[in-house]
Amino acid sequence: MRYIGKETSRVDGVAKVTGKARYVAEFPVKNPAYGFIVTSEIAKGSIKSINTEMAMKAAGVLKVYTHQNATKSQAKGNAYTALQSPKIAFSNQPIALVVAETYEQARYAASLVKAEYNKEKPQTDTLEANKVATNKVTRRTPNTRGNTQTGLTNSDVKIEAEYTIPIEHHNPMEMHGAIAFWEGDKLMMFDKSQGVYGVRGHLAQSFGIPAENVKVVSLFVGGAFGASLKPNYYPFMTAMAARDLKRPVKINYTRRQMFQGHGYRPFTYQKIQMGATKDGKLQAVVHESVGNTASYENFQENSSGFGRTLYKVPNYDSKYNLVKTDLPTPVWMRAPGAVSGAFAIESAIDELAYKLKIDPLEMRKINYAEKDPETGKPYSSKELMKCFDVGAKTFGWKKRKLEPRSNKDGNWLVGMGCGIGTWGAWQAPAGAKVTLRADGTVHIGSATADIGPGTYTTMTMIASEFLGIKPNQVKFELGKTEFPRAPSQGGSITTASVGSAIYGASMNIRKKLFDMALKIENSPFIERRVEDTELMNGMLRLKNDSSKSVSVAELLKKNNMTEIVETYQAMPSKERANYTTMGHGIQFAEVKVDEDLGIVKVTKVIEATACGRVINPLTAHSQEMGGMIWGIGMALHEHTEIDHRYGRMMTTNFADYHIPSNADVGYINTEFVEEEDKIVNPLGVKGMGELCLVGAPAAIANAIFNATGKRIRDLPITPDKLI
Repeated sequence: MRYIGKETSRVDGVAKVTGKARYVAEFPVKNPAYGFIVTSEIAKGSIKSINTEMAMKAAGVLKVYTHQNATKSQAKGNAYTALQSPKIAFSNQPIALVVAETYEQARYAASLVKAEYNKEKPQTDTLEANKVATNKVTRRTPNTRGNTQTGLTNSDVKIEAEYTIPIEHHNPMEMHGAIAFWEGDKLMMFDKSQGVYGVRGHLAQSFGIPAENVKVVSLFVGGAFGASLKPNYYPFMTAMAARDLKRPVKINYTRRQMFQGHGYRPFTYQKIQMGATKDGKLQAVVHESVGNTASYENFQENSSGFGRTLYKVPNYDSKYNLVKTDLPTPVWMRAPGAVSGAFAIESAIDELAYKLKIDPLEMRKINYAEKDPETGKPYSSKELMKCFDVGAKTFGWKKRKLEPRSNKDGNWLVGMGCGIGTWGAWQAPAGAKVTLRADGTVHIGSATADIGPGTYTTMTMIASEFLGIKPNQVKFELGKTEFPRAPSQGGSITTASVGSAIYGASMNIRKKLFDMALKIENSPFIERRVEDTELMNGMLRLKNDSSKSVSVAELLKKNNMTEIVETYQAMPSKERANYTTMGHGIQFAEVKVDEDLGIVKVTKVIEATACGRVINPLTAHSQEMGGMIWGIGMALHEHTEIDHRYGRMMTTNFADYHIPSNADVGYINTEFVEEEDKIVNPLGVKGMGELCLVGAPAAIANAIFNATGKRIRDLPITPDKLI
């Protein structure tokens, strides 16, 4: 491979650091108006009256929209749409949109909008809401495997424990926003989105217009990881105002509005019962989880289903239920369900290992599953055992002492822990349009997104590899509905899906050129197959004899062509159904805990990951580091506090909502254990963007127990819980 597997700097890096990369709020439009969202002061009830007179009289104000004069959406389903009725379903729900000549005028006028409410008592405490039968929503879960009660009865050692994870919020660097304008009955929308086709469908349905009348653009996304996977409520508001005012309208969230405007990781309660024999073999797992959803819409992530493919366990039950609360709808947040479930399962197996006096890593090896315990299918590839060995050696696991509080560094207690992460190696249908020109340059378009992992670079590398050209000869574009449909960037599926489309298009282009070459006089490819050839430096040539070649430019010229255009739709292979396809990894964490103050320092994190073929180790390493830092945040910092008396989220700024900073992050390193996997997709790649986070919070919590002897099952682990 010339490019795949080689460290490659981001092709969009210069554009990003020089400001040429255009984020959603930066698109130039003529004569824009600016909108500012007014939000409710209560969490439940209805608007008795709303007074917009003062706001309308303020300088520069063009119009104030409320439920009384807003366009009625034609969208179907239970998803929240702003300004449709006087009903209030959550705190900080939009109740008005002020549009003015400038942003400052709109924001000031928004402060003049006054509402009176019919207040009702909100219920935002998930555990309290769970006590009321009408709040419960039973979800279908996989059938019980075996007989868990018999398995627990036959276990020599058992544990039972409860774990909780608070609501946590996305806070990407780029805040949400949109710009909209209409040309007749056609809508142009610039939106911060992980999937432009999803936004297009939402807006077309909302306004009752054909989907082809809506264009959506999202070229660069300054972080998302789920926050922009589904259409948020502001694009509809932006487009509504733009159509009514007959001019472009721009809306941007404030940082505080980011905490109410796009969802969050739901509160999760989990109860684990786990039993094993004296030699550490798991006999039964009962994993029950409860997560919150909104009163008007169900959102699920099934955290209890995470462990069903993780270990060889004959008896397994995973109950999962939702509880309706008076909060906005949760949304997918990096490694949804998996990282929450892993915190419980990977903490529980650590607890069981301690009771059995077995090394926690050895406990995981004892229960290693060679085949998928859920289906009995083989894995398409699984190098987790090698990850154990590589990660443990790099980390220095053999220095770990089993007994808690056995290792000290001055006044610091030192501990080590580990946690396994898994993530599905999925592939979704995806399209790409590849144009190979006679001058050797290539243009590629696909309506995927780039939320930061380096999609522009990865797709450029794949095209360069299989079309035999240099990366600077490739122009890859994304984020426009004018390009072939691609899945939203979520679930770590983009490289497998869109990359396979580019690969397929490249193979078809080679086949077309090969067919042309067979027709020329004295063709060097007579009695050869297309598989015997490759594209390289503007030539179609034999792989084992580069002297036998033809010029691509000459082939096109002979056929009166200036370019070859191939639009390819990549689909998951039928063969995948015979296998379980997953990525695997393990995180090792070392912590130091101040014995007097309970302060925790994560001094070292090592991850070993098996995720198929790694296209770009440079950006992949960055992805893994980011995921592990996110794990530090989950384990030690992140917690959205809610005042349940008022149903209001309180920590809605970076002063109060804590995330890791440079000083919170010690040494981090990643080790890739590459796998040759011909089943998952033609490229042999698996997603890694979520995988790197899954086991990290549990690894840190287990390290804290090893250091202190205190088992904290309620995240985040703050000093008050340790003192």
